Amino acid sequence: MEQIGSHRCFGGQQLRFTHRSETLDCEMVFSLYLPPQAEYAPVPLLHWLSGLTCTDENFVIKAGAQRYAARHGIAILAPDTSPRGDLVPADPEGAWDLGLGAGFYVDATREPWRGHYRMYDYVSRELPALVNAKFPVLAERQSISGHSMGGHGALTIALKNPGQFRSVSAFAPICSPTRCPWGEKAFTNYFGEERAAWEAHDASLLLAKAAEQLPTLVDQGEADGFLGAQLKPELLVQAAQAASYPLRLRMQPGYDHSYFFIASFIGEHIAFHSEHLHDAP
Repeated sequence: MEQIGSHRCFGGQQLRFTHRSETLDCEMVFSLYLPPQAEYAPVPLLHWLSGLTCTDENFVIKAGAQRYAARHGIAILAPDTSPRGDLVPADPEGAWDLGLGAGFYVDATREPWRGHYRMYDYVSRELPALVNAKFPVLAERQSISGHSMGGHGALTIALKNPGQFRSVSAFAPICSPTRCPWGEKAFTNYFGEERAAWEAHDASLLLAKAAEQLPTLVDQGEADGFLGAQLKPELLVQAAQAASYPLRLRMQPGYDHSYFFIASFIGEHIAFHSEHLHDAP
């Protein structure tokens, strides 16, 4: 692991590292914000998963989350959204919604993707193990959040890993990738036509058989251009109601899919996670 960036920020440190990922078989970059409290004792950790076309830096630069993370004494881990490198396959047509920048936080099983595109294992196992071992964070006090494709990732990873997180939130998540064009394209390429494999990565379907119920907050902009065709929050709400799952969905009038939307509510999301990260064991 090599440090490639360091900036003082709200009394803490915004750091950036590169490391060799065995899971993805390539070099990867991640960003980590350590609040000022981490200089004296280990702190809780919030995982952030970004959306299509993003890297680890979009959230770090645009969301303004460090101010609130410093206030609440929470570290924030932001990985990249896909494997990278000259040997990593990309969409042959150069599309932005498949391949590079579009890992969908799944472990692909089809060629040419399966050798590198194992983002589920990377963000749920390999990277957390590295960060927990090397930095002053509390392995038993962690939560997860994300935006769009990353919101899908946050919800599904939380649902599939009981005991790993204390809370989950999302901004404009892809709520049912098995029933939207983005998800159908990605899952057909990564898994093939067999839809049974798709269902293991669909939050609206996983809710019904969740082994634990986590406090869950979702914000969705009503002016989001992807709302009807791609995001489908109504399917997540229906699943939560059927399973009596503690989901809070807030429809935000006038907000779109951008980081202006995220920056407007990230403070509330960090406060939401802080409540669960700092409560008694």
